[in-house]
Amino acid sequence: MLKKLRENGNQTSVTGRDIVRELEYADNGTVQFYSGYETLDVSPSDVLSAAVFDYKQLAGNVTISGLEQVKNSGTEAIINLLEARINVLEKSLMNSLSTSLYSDGTGSSGKEVGGLQLIVADAGTGTVGGINSSTYTFWQNAQTTATSSAFSVANVQTDMNTIYLSLVRGADSPDLVMAGTNAYTAFLGSLQAIQRITSDDMARSGFTSLQYLNSDVVFDSAANTNRMYFLNTDYLRLEVAASRDFVPGEAKMSVNQDAMVTPYTIH
Repeated sequence: MLKKLRENGNQTSVTGRDIVRELEYADNGTVQFYSGYETLDVSPSDVLSAAVFDYKQLAGNVTISGLEQVKNSGTEAIINLLEARINVLEKSLMNSLSTSLYSDGTGSSGKEVGGLQLIVADAGTGTVGGINSSTYTFWQNAQTTATSSAFSVANVQTDMNTIYLSLVRGADSPDLVMAGTNAYTAFLGSLQAIQRITSDDMARSGFTSLQYLNSDVVFDSAANTNRMYFLNTDYLRLEVAASRDFVPGEAKMSVNQDAMVTPYTIH
């Protein structure tokens, strides 16, 4: 999912103390048909609110011991070793973040990113961006349970139709379905060979995906095996602090070891 968000342009850089996003949660109630000199409704119409998110921090270290520096003496050898270690760390950080994008935000004592299990909660309610959807019902997400509480080849498309149609609002509709192993397997098995339409763009990007109505159905091993998340990516962002997108800190000698340590962070 992380790769999909980045390639779709859904990762943005942000600054400031908090991440604040304005929300349109209702139509303007003053809109009306009128005739001639009929009085128009000029009453205030409160249609905006704001979700406020805290930054989450993810870090890892690149370490090179004094002995490794000796064995890889020479500028080029040291650079090659350092680049290899940085590549491993970057993949490790991205893997951790990719997994967290499906979390409910309670991991690591609440320090983890609030992922799809928070935003698209099983119960349909919860507090996201400081807004409690039990109080403000416009903030609730749609959810449904698979027929017989399990994904099956026989029922998966009917279940998908139910949740998809509940999410259509005029021109707004889901354009991305992230699916875990059991969910994706059931959907794949429900299709006849001629129906297994794939997206050329998705295939070129290395995604395992199929088409469902106007949505790409993408398999992600990091997703809960028994979940499908129906998303409208017009309203989905991965927001990263402009000055902290896999940024190296100051390299320092370890206090009690013969090693050089360089931290890398993402906020």
